[in-house]
Amino acid sequence: QVQLVESGGGLVQPGGSLRLSCAASGTIFRINTMGWYRQAPGKERELVATITSTSSTNYADSAKGRFTVSRDNAKNMVYLQMNSLKPEDTARYYCNLADWRGGVYWGQGTQVTVSS
Repeated sequence: QVQLVESGGGLVQPGGSLRLSCAASGTIFRINTMGWYRQAPGKERELVATITSTSSTNYADSAKGRFTVSRDNAKNMVYLQMNSLKPEDTARYYCNLADWRGGVYWGQGTQVTVSS
């Protein structure tokens, strides 16, 4: 089993920045993809960004140029640096890990609110 714990959410003004962190623990296979998804009220959960264990990244169009996903394999951490935040980025952000054996794990999420 894998446990994921997110941190770093909060309230920020439009144009501001936040850095989300996710700590993974448990039985973690080295070959995996970690990433971030978000879900706004009344909407489906959507991809934000993912990063493989070899650091290949994938971004949603809405995140390109503003968000950066990174990871520290030694610490089993994944990060999401979010810049130029907009009100439409308001959502609960979830950390995800998918390993090569088909295991898929989710954190409890951290709330990001962008408002003046």
